Amino acid sequence: MSASYRIDGMTCQGCARSVTKAIQAVAPSAEVAVDVEAGVVTVTGPADGAQVRGAVEDAGFDFVGPA
Repeated sequence: MSASYRIDGMTCQGCARSVTKAIQAVAPSAEVAVDVEAGVVTVTGPADGAQVRGAVEDAGFDFVGPA
């Protein structure tokens, strides 16, 4: 299962690492790919949208919705 989400506020690779770490904290077996320029994160594995949204917002970024 794979899903992509739009995230506002990511401006650098440090942001990408923060988002990845936050998502993997709630879904440890998920693979996370971040495209900083596009503002998109793709999560592959067992993580639902609500988990991803909560993790992203807790990390200080704006979860926009599905990409």
